[in-house]
Amino acid sequence: MNSCVLDASALLAYLLEEPGYEAIAGLLDRAVINAVNLAEVVAKLIDRGATEIQARQTIHNLRINILPFDEVLAFQSAALRSATKEAGLSLGDRACLATARRLGVPALTADRQWSRLRVGVRVQVVR
Repeated sequence: MNSCVLDASALLAYLLEEPGYEAIAGLLDRAVINAVNLAEVVAKLIDRGATEIQARQTIHNLRINILPFDEVLAFQSAALRSATKEAGLSLGDRACLATARRLGVPALTADRQWSRLRVGVRVQVVR
């Protein structure tokens, strides 16, 4: 049973032991992340010096469920643009929100700006 969808910022907070990582630790076994947000996480790990193989192993060790970013999510993410444009949300942010909406679970993020969104998705800010 999925309990939440992780934004890249939330998973990075956990991996880098940034403020809020404790809140995420207890949810990892029931959390999911979509492939777009996973790509963001892997890019940041590589930026910090990891190889692709090391990043892959780090993610694999988490045993987190990775959901594909399909055509339906692409359209739903695009449709969120106008409602989130003022808050400056990226494609990855909107992909997380669309995934959470699809699954009917909260979106976890480290971005406080999300708490002001009114897009039909419960948002949990982890720090």
